[in-house]
Amino acid sequence: MSDWLIPDWPAPAGVKACVTTRAGGVSLAPFDSLNLGDHVDDDPQAVAENRRRLTDRFSIQPAWLKQVHGIDVVEADPSVVATADACWTATPGIACSAMTADCLPALFCDRAGTRVAAAHAGWRGLAAGVLEATLDNLKVAPEDVLVWLGPAIGPQAFEVGPEVRDAFVRHLPLTEQAFVPSHNPGKLMADIYMLARLRLAACGVTAVYGGGFCTVSDPRFYSYRRSPRTGRFASLIWLER
Repeated sequence: MSDWLIPDWPAPAGVKACVTTRAGGVSLAPFDSLNLGDHVDDDPQAVAENRRRLTDRFSIQPAWLKQVHGIDVVEADPSVVATADACWTATPGIACSAMTADCLPALFCDRAGTRVAAAHAGWRGLAAGVLEATLDNLKVAPEDVLVWLGPAIGPQAFEVGPEVRDAFVRHLPLTEQAFVPSHNPGKLMADIYMLARLRLAACGVTAVYGGGFCTVSDPRFYSYRRSPRTGRFASLIWLER
């Protein structure tokens, strides 16, 4: 199992990104082994060592967030753990991060390679507008933005209630196509990747890459739905020094 997943997308020179996997760390089961979440009852020393391995491997300073399924966006600051679900930076060497275990991580950059951002988008944050808020803070014309969608729960595993569909359709009726009936009466299967693409397209962003993962079925990644007591992997993006 590889320790890192490098996004396959046409990012401009100087923009780097990676997604961690479960491999390459020191955490014991059920967090084995490269858990980066310090809020899941893992050994704090193990988490610190895992984060050190990440920062040393890529020579970066990650800005970690206290994620709350909201839409607040902050400027990335490695010295502060801000309560927010997205961050951006124009400073080389500082990495924007999103920690997930089924929620959708979205990485942003501009075509000029001068600004980057990362967003954590669970369905609540996605419906409330975290991607749109990240775009607003990036302060780049939509046609000049590239987005990569990282590993998240796949459409064959994401069963939701009708209230989830209604939360999206109220904002953007087109998103109804991202929901299909489940075999369980009264339930629906949701495609979080389609939801993100439709929301971004409504903002004028069409250069969207990634998707096609499923954290529930792919053992490389942590999945809360597969195992509620689990770790978190990270999707990070930064500008080279």
